[in-house]
Amino acid sequence: MKYTTIPNTDLKISKICLGTMTWGNQNNEAEGHQQMDYALENDVNFFDTAELYSVPATPETYGATEKIIGNWFKKTGNRDKVVLASKIAGSGPYTKHIRETGFSKGAISEAINNSLKRLQTDYIDLYQLHWPERGVNCFGTRDYPFETSEKEAENHFEILETLQSFIKQGKIRHIGLSNETPWGTMQYLQTSKEYNLPRMATVQNSYSLIHRAYEYGMSEISMRENIGLLVYSPLAQGVLSGKYLNGKTPEGARGTLFPNFIARYKTPGAEKAVLEYQKLAKKNGLTLSELSLAFVNQLPFVTSNIIGATKMSQLKENINSININLSDEIIAEINEVHELIPNPAP
Repeated sequence: MKYTTIPNTDLKISKICLGTMTWGNQNNEAEGHQQMDYALENDVNFFDTAELYSVPATPETYGATEKIIGNWFKKTGNRDKVVLASKIAGSGPYTKHIRETGFSKGAISEAINNSLKRLQTDYIDLYQLHWPERGVNCFGTRDYPFETSEKEAENHFEILETLQSFIKQGKIRHIGLSNETPWGTMQYLQTSKEYNLPRMATVQNSYSLIHRAYEYGMSEISMRENIGLLVYSPLAQGVLSGKYLNGKTPEGARGTLFPNFIARYKTPGAEKAVLEYQKLAKKNGLTLSELSLAFVNQLPFVTSNIIGATKMSQLKENINSININLSDEIIAEINEVHELIPNPAP
């Protein structure tokens, strides 16, 4: 395993992070425990979850993943071996069953305390805002939704001040963003500097061979401001495994069960790009998943790559990607495809 450090902290984390959002829906508790056992045995010490998991978010499955992790901590006593990240859900129709109060002081307090109970731990190492309260271009929205621009943006000062109180209590150690934009990221960084408040250490955004929009502005912020990218959907919800090519709908696959999850990655341009990357992988003796993950692993602005799997065979392949080093020639060929078909998935 290779390791990095969460920026401006002393937290040493594996470059591969174990994603958990299927536990409690596609995976049962025993399977979730098996994945955590295997990950830790293979030196993956960084786990990421969220209060709204498992997905799709429903009242029935709210908090299910955190409960599974908490039961594993209780059973194994491995809490001190894991750097644990979780998130407070953003507001909106998708999460109205959780709360409708956004990132208010009361909402943050409720979310943190309830997550700690479910996780059966006294602290969360990295606590993240799952998505902004204002309208932004994420989750398949390619362009800025300017029609929402008059809506008041987050109260960055109040949010940071509230999170600071929980850091002082020892309930969370560090804080991060998710699905954030250059403007929002800089607002948080500037507010923390101006008022001597806790600094956002990470940004968890989507990134993959067919969705490299992070490079438009966020990658420079990551490198110049030292705020690390935690990549989610590096396989584009499984599309970059090749299993959905040519209209295939594998039994039990996330895209088969919940087609909305992969719709953004199933554009005609995306399928064309995936076919080209598949050819490149085969030419170099790699699977498409290995090529896709290895490319993300070597990016200079990536702090950790969040992989997720429903099957143990997938988990083993994904973790093993850390041992694959792509040559300059392969990276050049990847970028040639990217030049021809840039960011086909929004």
